[in-house]
Amino acid sequence: MSFRHLTILLPLTAGLVRTLALDIGNTAVKYGCFEADVLVESATGQTPEQVRAAVARLRPEHGVVASVAEPAAAWATELRPQIPGQVLEFAPATTPLPIANAYATPHTLGADRLAAAVGAAWLLPGRNVVIVDAGTAIKCDLVEGGHTFRGGSIAPGLAMRFQALHTFTGRLPLVSHLPNVEASVPLTGTDTESAIRSGVVNGAVAEVRGLLADYEAQYPGLAVVLAGGDAAFFRARLKGPIFVIPELVLIGLHRILVHHVST
Repeated sequence: MSFRHLTILLPLTAGLVRTLALDIGNTAVKYGCFEADVLVESATGQTPEQVRAAVARLRPEHGVVASVAEPAAAWATELRPQIPGQVLEFAPATTPLPIANAYATPHTLGADRLAAAVGAAWLLPGRNVVIVDAGTAIKCDLVEGGHTFRGGSIAPGLAMRFQALHTFTGRLPLVSHLPNVEASVPLTGTDTESAIRSGVVNGAVAEVRGLLADYEAQYPGLAVVLAGGDAAFFRARLKGPIFVIPELVLIGLHRILVHHVST
């Protein structure tokens, strides 16, 4: 089920007409524009010039910036002349949240992980949820009872695994592309490239399956949400009811901004 299918059932938020959420990731810059609680436009792989052009065209009233790469402050400073209301720099350790954060070291917590947790808690209220964010890293995080972020795990993403095999060995080639989303990856590789692909892809999928099975044993009825650039790739290889919400981090940032402005 996509985010757009979910949002038609959700109430609008009074008082916030148009907002911009900006997510500065390790490999891409993404923005989302919301009217009340509905995502009306989003884009990824954006340059600073493209973001400025989008803000000029969309004219948001408030904005929020989160970054796991360069400091959010630089982007917020860039946006403030274009946005008349508040431009929030999301800091996991200090920014007020609509959920509890039980992470032991919030100052080390990635903004994307916490924003995704807020988004999942809002979209699936009252549920135990595991978020699998498959991008540069594969992050599996638990939101307990729809109200508390507990933490989770971080492992290398698919591209990082391919790169590591090439970088830290003398002769293994760089396998630079994934198979099609629906294509199967043979368990037994018959040459070096197919063996690498089997190890990376089938190994990562088995890893995620095992983590989800362990979580489901602890939390019967657990909801699973997939996000990140490789979400569709994993969805085709995982079983059971799973929500695929590519915009989850943007949704969470928007909800954090709503909470900040309205309190």
